[in-house]
Amino acid sequence: MIQLQSKLPNVGTTIFTIMSQLAVEYNAVNLGQGFPDFPMSETLTDLVNQAMKNGNNQYTHMNGLPLLRKRLAEKIEKLYNTSIDPDMQITITPGGTYAIYTALTAALQPGDEVIVFEPCYDSYIPNIEINGAIPVLINLQYPDYSIPWEEVKQKITSKTRMIMINSPQNPTGAVLSDVDMQQLQAITAGTNIMILSDEVYEHLIFDDIPHQSILRYPDLLERSFVCFSFGKTYHCTGWKLGYCISSAELMKEFRKVHQFNCFTCNTPLQVGIADYITKEEAYLSLPKFYQAKRDYFAELMKATPFKAMTSHGSYFQCYSYAHLSEEADKDFALRLIKEYGIVTIPVSAFYKNGKDDRVLRFCFAKKEETLEKAVEKLKGFS
Repeated sequence: MIQLQSKLPNVGTTIFTIMSQLAVEYNAVNLGQGFPDFPMSETLTDLVNQAMKNGNNQYTHMNGLPLLRKRLAEKIEKLYNTSIDPDMQITITPGGTYAIYTALTAALQPGDEVIVFEPCYDSYIPNIEINGAIPVLINLQYPDYSIPWEEVKQKITSKTRMIMINSPQNPTGAVLSDVDMQQLQAITAGTNIMILSDEVYEHLIFDDIPHQSILRYPDLLERSFVCFSFGKTYHCTGWKLGYCISSAELMKEFRKVHQFNCFTCNTPLQVGIADYITKEEAYLSLPKFYQAKRDYFAELMKATPFKAMTSHGSYFQCYSYAHLSEEADKDFALRLIKEYGIVTIPVSAFYKNGKDDRVLRFCFAKKEETLEKAVEKLKGFS
């Protein structure tokens, strides 16, 4: 037998894969994994189909289709009043998670420390550790999941190389404010600390709250990698297409890693999106579209004993069952699948140490009938 020393010895199959398998096994309604169950735009699929028919099926530029990068820069100028060089500062990637991994790989050296706020998207910590760096974990403040900035200041050392932020946040739906961004500016000013900003839910933000993108803050952008997802914006998560924006100097290093990994991304998808991105209403309408789903689901859930927690963005809303049971959240989530036929994600899965506040994450990016079917099952909970 060949002996292989694992680079991720403590990592197994993700909770999302496990729960999705159980959803099939028990024929359960899947409000666990974050993906829409409604159709994407026919216009966009037609544009991609036409791109293939027109022969756009070979490699495009390593950094991404030039026209797509140009139109992204135009979009950013309109949304954030920030000028981005499409040739030097934007790279198209096979998904937002890839962009995060590539940024970390480009930036980190063994022994570097990275401040990570938990609960967090499950790729962050393994991505840091596989690069030989050290995640410095800080719990967001329960129950509103805000950042404890005084603790951040205390955790910064001479080895701190990066701070990772995510807004709107997965799994909680929390969003950063302008006060948060001012704190981040003050903490990093005059340091060698970089920022990785996960903004894949950029347009899924509710209650008339402005998205506090790093792109609004030129001094922060100079030290940041900002990661986005077309899949979240255009209801096509399976396309696995996203992009990263950074300063020209940091992007040089990002592209050194990128060129020897995937080299370039799906050409016809880029051609189709480059055309479709000019239809501004497709992304400008998303806040109201998803807020309506959040509110509809929340109204349905009032007929259940679960307690809603605040969500101002993303696909997700968390619900507490702490007043109903003392069961561990993973056991409770398994019971909901087996006894009630509904899949959720236990929020302890988003903490490295399994911190358990007896909270479950629900995905409301579903058709109304899917949400209705799920809640009908939960009405019988006892």
